[in-house]
Amino acid sequence: MDANGRVGAVVLCRDVTELRRREKELQTKDATISEIHHRVKNNLQAVSALLRLQARKTKSEEVKKELKEAQRRVQTIAMVHEGLSQTADEIVDYDKVISSLLKMAVDLATMRDQHIDIDFIGRFGMMPAQDATPLSLVLTELITNSVEHGFEGRKEGHITISVGRGGNNLNVVVEDDGTGLANEEHDGMARSSGSGLGTQIISTFVNNDFGGTVRWEPRRGGGTRVVLDMKPRAAQER
Repeated sequence: MDANGRVGAVVLCRDVTELRRREKELQTKDATISEIHHRVKNNLQAVSALLRLQARKTKSEEVKKELKEAQRRVQTIAMVHEGLSQTADEIVDYDKVISSLLKMAVDLATMRDQHIDIDFIGRFGMMPAQDATPLSLVLTELITNSVEHGFEGRKEGHITISVGRGGNNLNVVVEDDGTGLANEEHDGMARSSGSGLGTQIISTFVNNDFGGTVRWEPRRGGGTRVVLDMKPRAAQER
């Protein structure tokens, strides 16, 4: 108000139309990505169901085993996409994902009267999709390998998974108290599941996708110890 009693005001206007439009586009994009992961998961589960049905109908035990292993691998990828469908980002809480995955792997591999315990030491933390899927396949192959070969003929067993992250490096150690390497070791690789495809999957993903190494060795006190030294691809691209 000035000396003559007149009142003035300053009005600031800002056009936020473009800002709101971009926010809406981001929301639509996030919803679309989540929906894609959800549909991929559903399609993979359908494939898994078909493999399970085919395994039930076949009379060949060898074919049945291979179909069940294929079903497990498809289901592993499906569970990763399920985790991704619940977030707007291409990042998943991997500790939640891997816990469910490994329980599934043990359930599929164990005999009716077997009891296998799994302990976790350390945390994986948040992980991008490009690393979560291949790492899930590697770990489920190792767990299945331990159950099917290390604990064959046994009523119970114990598996420990230790995780360490330092900088851009990821170190995972999988140990079991099974029968050990014995005479099954060959060129540093041991106890591959089935026809050896499991071992090939492990070495291919660790070496090619993560630029890492796999080391198989006897566990102190009996059993097998597998050491994975990896550099996640998300870290390699920085």
